[in-house]
Amino acid sequence: MKRSTLSSAVGGLCLAMTLQMLITADTKASSPAVIQPAVATAESVIKLYQDNCASCHGIERLGSMGPALLPQNLKRLRKKSAVEVISKGRAATQMPAFGEKLSGKEIQSLVSYIYTELPTIPTWDMLQILASRMVNQSSDSLSNKPVFDADLMNLFIVVELGDHSATLLNGDSFEPIHRFKTRFALHGGPKYSPDGRYVYFASRDGWISKFDIYNLKTVAEVRAGINTRNLAVSSDGRYAIVANYLPHNLVVLDTETLKPLKVIETRGRNGETSRVSAVYNAPPRNSFVAAMKDLKEVWEISYEDEPSSDFSGWVHDYRKDSGENREIEPFPVRSIKVKSYLDDFFFDQSYSLLLGASRQGEGIVLSLDAGRMVNELDIPGMPHLGSGITWQYQGKTVMATPNLKEGAVSIIDMESWETIKKIKTNGPGFFMRSHKNSPYAWVDVFFGPNKDQVHVIDKASLEIVKTLIPAPGKNAAHVEFTKDGRYALLSIWDTDGALVVYDAESLEEIKRLPMAKPSGKYNVFNKTRYESGTSH
Repeated sequence: MKRSTLSSAVGGLCLAMTLQMLITADTKASSPAVIQPAVATAESVIKLYQDNCASCHGIERLGSMGPALLPQNLKRLRKKSAVEVISKGRAATQMPAFGEKLSGKEIQSLVSYIYTELPTIPTWDMLQILASRMVNQSSDSLSNKPVFDADLMNLFIVVELGDHSATLLNGDSFEPIHRFKTRFALHGGPKYSPDGRYVYFASRDGWISKFDIYNLKTVAEVRAGINTRNLAVSSDGRYAIVANYLPHNLVVLDTETLKPLKVIETRGRNGETSRVSAVYNAPPRNSFVAAMKDLKEVWEISYEDEPSSDFSGWVHDYRKDSGENREIEPFPVRSIKVKSYLDDFFFDQSYSLLLGASRQGEGIVLSLDAGRMVNELDIPGMPHLGSGITWQYQGKTVMATPNLKEGAVSIIDMESWETIKKIKTNGPGFFMRSHKNSPYAWVDVFFGPNKDQVHVIDKASLEIVKTLIPAPGKNAAHVEFTKDGRYALLSIWDTDGALVVYDAESLEEIKRLPMAKPSGKYNVFNKTRYESGTSH
């Protein structure tokens, strides 16, 4: 028997015994009914989990397409709330409702199960990361000239979740150049190197893959975590940083080799550790910015070769003592306190201001320069700030964000921070997109009975001018524009799905390409130039 199989078997037995104690206690308190044999009862709970939860959350609860289900990852979810989530599903996620399928007792037993500690807490340290690294081909052996002919800045990577593949698409002809397999359950959008040659993917189970677009090859991979949220690439292209739910850390990688450079434990001022909600590159600041899931803190991680000597407020600066001189280690961390847990955030174009929101709809404006909150946002519900966009409206900059709970798009004045309009939509939306050359902003109706609709909003009048239904009954979502903004590409999120190309001015369909659940598409120019109409 392999070591990993033996470990799982022993772990399962220990877990079964622990579960039985929990179940027995609950049963004694509620009913004098005869208790079944210990292992059999515990095994039935494990089978219940495997039958209903394992496909999304992993056979060992370490996460897969869904997050890990372990006590240390459920700090903010009380058991009573967990019962409700399992019964009714969870807004703005792929979590379905099991209330009609499972009994109340079965749901209670699942809650007991996911709040039970594993026999051993999984670890994934620097040595394990390094040992997982696989180099398929060295950069020296690859051509610096693309093996195809196209505008390299107007390419798209289209992620197809239906069969865990990606397609490299020509943004001028809308012809596929190359289709290739990816890791299972990619999570967070892929990120490009500044020159657009390389694209980096992150899978939910922690694998980071480096794909050479010029040579159409996956050149290296490394597993940077067990349960991963997303990654970001530095403005100079030298570093990638990975945000993890499990372990609670950030991992900095060398993009040339994918070797790990630093593992940063996400431990807050109070000594508690936290999952990382997301991490993004902040180009003008030469830093990464991360929000903590379980801490009321925002972290800024500098990747400058010689960070500023003024480290006041950089409470995790990891300084080394060397006599009277103090040497600053690479990637020092600055921690900024905030008033609530930030599940989502957005930057202004200068990256000096961060707009953050919690799942409860608490919104703040944080000055990264000053290191403090400077205003509040009136955005109730669950705004999806990560999909926010900006444009000029009546001589001022406004931000627009869809809402994951309400059928509304909020338009916010970025000087007064007032909500100047709420545009009613036919249901909660997930993605919103525009382009500086387009008069329109597009927003989907991702959740609810009208999920097959996409609204087109006139940016000058702030009115919906057209509602498209590209595939009746199928989820339509995630628009991205070509480099020049002339065309808008939309996804039909279905295994038997498609990529639909629209003329962005006439709003007429131009072309439709069959694809396997194309979840997102990412234009090289828009992403590497941090265009205001797309997410960063």
